[in-house]
Amino acid sequence: MAPHTVVPADEFHKAIVRKSPPYSKESGISSAQNEVPARRSINSSPPGSPLRVFPTDGIETTYDLIQWVAKKYGDKPALGSRKVIKIHEETKLVKKIVDGQETTVPKKWNYFELSPYTFVTYKELLDEVNILGAALKFLEVSLLENYAATSAKWMTMALAASSQSIPIATAYDTLGEEGLTHSLVETEANAVFTDASLLPTLVRPLSKATKVKYVIYKDEPKEAHIAAINDAHPGIKLMSIEELYDLGKANPAPPNPPKREDLCCIMYTSGSTGTPKGVVLLHKNVIAAVSGADGAIDGAVTEQDYLLAYLPLAHILEFVFELACLFWGGTLGYGTVKTISDSSVRNCKGDIAEFRPTIMVGVPAVWETVRKGIISKVHAQGSAVSKVFWAAYHAKSFMQYWRIPGSGVLDAAIFKKVKEATGGRLRVVFNGGAAISKDTQQFISTVICPMIIGYGLTETAAMCTVMSPQQHTIGTVGAPTTCVDIKLVDVPENGYLSTNNPPQGEVLIKGEAVSSEYYLNEKETKAAFTEDGWFRTGDIGEWAPNGHLKLIDRKKNLVKTLNGEYIALEKVESIYRTCSIVGNICVYADADHVKPIAIIVPAESAFLKLAKEKGLADKQLGELVHNPTLCKVVLDQLLDAGKKGGLAGIELICGVVIDDEEWTPQNGLVTAAQKLQRKKIFDANKKAVMQAFKENS
Repeated sequence: MAPHTVVPADEFHKAIVRKSPPYSKESGISSAQNEVPARRSINSSPPGSPLRVFPTDGIETTYDLIQWVAKKYGDKPALGSRKVIKIHEETKLVKKIVDGQETTVPKKWNYFELSPYTFVTYKELLDEVNILGAALKFLEVSLLENYAATSAKWMTMALAASSQSIPIATAYDTLGEEGLTHSLVETEANAVFTDASLLPTLVRPLSKATKVKYVIYKDEPKEAHIAAINDAHPGIKLMSIEELYDLGKANPAPPNPPKREDLCCIMYTSGSTGTPKGVVLLHKNVIAAVSGADGAIDGAVTEQDYLLAYLPLAHILEFVFELACLFWGGTLGYGTVKTISDSSVRNCKGDIAEFRPTIMVGVPAVWETVRKGIISKVHAQGSAVSKVFWAAYHAKSFMQYWRIPGSGVLDAAIFKKVKEATGGRLRVVFNGGAAISKDTQQFISTVICPMIIGYGLTETAAMCTVMSPQQHTIGTVGAPTTCVDIKLVDVPENGYLSTNNPPQGEVLIKGEAVSSEYYLNEKETKAAFTEDGWFRTGDIGEWAPNGHLKLIDRKKNLVKTLNGEYIALEKVESIYRTCSIVGNICVYADADHVKPIAIIVPAESAFLKLAKEKGLADKQLGELVHNPTLCKVVLDQLLDAGKKGGLAGIELICGVVIDDEEWTPQNGLVTAAQKLQRKKIFDANKKAVMQAFKENS
């Protein structure tokens, strides 16, 4: 299918008219003495008036949305996918230290060979949604659980369920057996949509999830996986999504559209602090979120855009942004974290080079990896190239800050290859999910394209603040979206008060996008939601002079140290994460010690380069992480990054522990949304952490 016309990035940036602050205004809602008055978007309705809750007339549910876009965009490409042609397996021998002994173990790597993208149009998508919906109705599905990786079929099944007023529940494909079982049992789902590769992980949960009657899968399964479920659960019907489609064609049924107040989704949080909680999202919540995203982006994304979709659809950020992209008439191209770059595939291009997106959404871990990869390649070309690159970088940063025209010359001469590595068409990238350092936002915005920031939670349908390209600012999370009001409430125990200068407090959010409860969880509901509809985020914020919100701490991750001072773990981690040697980092502090310890997973290429410089080129990663010389150098680099980032003395680490095991959802050390499982990381490294405290006390 021929691609539609794309506005070149340089033309897009010239067309962006930067708006002058303030970017938010008071909402006109009465406030208590311990509160900073609520604010809303400058683009929102007047103070005291109802907020904007519909993206346009006629769209009140997700099924309304797919009908509307099919009519408006018709034969335009909507969803694009690639097929796996072959998996190439490569085995290497690596050395590890196990119980103090050097051991050589084999390690396998899988590389994917993929087809080019193929697309379905908006009309074809609606037809498929209606046919699959008819099949779900024929099977009398009451609630569908989507337990699968992000794909076009994930979104199609969600919309198909909506066509018959069937709610869905979502579970990350890396959720783990306990969390998956919890979601299946709690929601009483009677059908599951999954990937063929995930069928083995369903065998045990289905023993407790006795309401499940159907398991629908995409892709080609292994016979042994089918046999395992059939043997353990003979009463459950397995079928491919193609068989479900055929069933719908053979048993057509008219749509049974939902209403605004109907349940759309029970979306489970990633469970970084305990059992996953099911957030109840009605159709009105999700559509208000799409409306809020549309109002915040302010026309910057159009039907000429291509969005690379690879973050978990079980995460509210991806779910809402993809729905918004459909509303804007863009084209979604699905990829995976494993195949996004050329280095992870064989005999084909990675997803980003093949799809060449104009819009890309990411989390801090993605952007830190991109930044460090660029810097590493620049430095590898020698000091002369490095000096030219950094001179151009600082010159362009200066020109952008003072809005001096002509930076396109530097893009063409210096940054062209960097832009080509990300497909060459990126106009704007979006960071969400967690805090990102100002240095990384500035770097990506300078060498690739403007990075805009958003902030939201599952409980608010991803809506709180979004920074539009017209309001591009470094160091804030943007202005309120047009569907919410935001206020700050005193946290006296931590010194965050409305009487501070600037006023500070816990961020509370209210609006149609905000959920009203956790599913079957009255205790947590009462703790998080106020009686008058405000959601307590647990985040600490303050208003910047331009009307943007700044996040400065998080209540749960404030740790009191031995001298009685508090350390904000996420804040200091965002600074240390900019260090080139860091692949991932977890800062640990407690009441028994004055200063924190950093536990890091090293960025392997930078770490091995450092080892070579220290005459340790013959050693492997498993040995190097315990080398005292390297640990001292890494500690010095982290301290240097902390000082440059403006950390206070109490926030500077006193030691470092280097972990050679990557933190993944599969081993439980991060969630599917890449949030740290702090207790598990500490438990896995407790002995080394305590030794580091002892050596540095």
